[in-house]
Amino acid sequence: MVTDNRVGTIVTHGLLILGVALMCFPIWLTFVGSTVTQREIVQPPLPLLPGGQFLENYRAALFSGVNAPVGRMLVNSTVMALGIAIGKIAISLLSAFAIVYFRFPGRMLCFWTIFITLMLPVEVRIVPTYEIAVQLGLLNSYSGLILPLIASATATFLFRQFFLTVPDELVEAARMDGAGPMRFFKDILLPLSVTNIAALFVILFIYGWNQFLWPLLVTTDPDMNTIVMGIKQMLPQADDYGNWPVTMATAILAILPPVAVVLLMQRLFVKGLVETEK
Repeated sequence: MVTDNRVGTIVTHGLLILGVALMCFPIWLTFVGSTVTQREIVQPPLPLLPGGQFLENYRAALFSGVNAPVGRMLVNSTVMALGIAIGKIAISLLSAFAIVYFRFPGRMLCFWTIFITLMLPVEVRIVPTYEIAVQLGLLNSYSGLILPLIASATATFLFRQFFLTVPDELVEAARMDGAGPMRFFKDILLPLSVTNIAALFVILFIYGWNQFLWPLLVTTDPDMNTIVMGIKQMLPQADDYGNWPVTMATAILAILPPVAVVLLMQRLFVKGLVETEK
């Protein structure tokens, strides 16, 4: 039995390592491509080891780019992703709190109205949303990138389901201690929701970071381009070879912030997804 378990462990780990290698190989090729010259990329085969143009290519990407400096686009994407993630969580927390703990006419109608909006993604309502953004003067601004995307029916539903699991005894104890609704929300519900907030923050940050269609519509100034838009604009058109080393350097830079967020919040993220009481 011990031998069988050992063999099974070796096989399992071997398959996991193989899977990780297959997933990471394209990223490794992208990194290698960002460290070589244009000639080494366009003349196959592509090298499998990094070249000597690392500093030159990444300096060109960060401070020159193709249509706009990548450093500026990274800032735009970071502001947009943070704004969307924080805005969605804040609004969803408050809306779920109101739906669960306040008794008012049409409470469940409000909840189901919010929930039904899951069937209306940005692509479906993009024309009226764009018209409103134009009328409010939100084009080429961080407000225009963030505000139309900060409502989240999914996050509201998840927080509502969690709040329903909070024991009524906590509510009664808070009421007996003289705590008002907002104090109960701040001192009891928020600390209990930390792992849920962390898990949603990671997901929503990546959602905001990967947005392409809405930023493409709401921004016309190259200084407001996001990193996803920048990568698309760097791809060669027709017979143009493009600047592939700079493009690949931009792709590597584009994955660093989401990876950093996942790594920094990994423990809370996993805990928020797997805790049985949630």
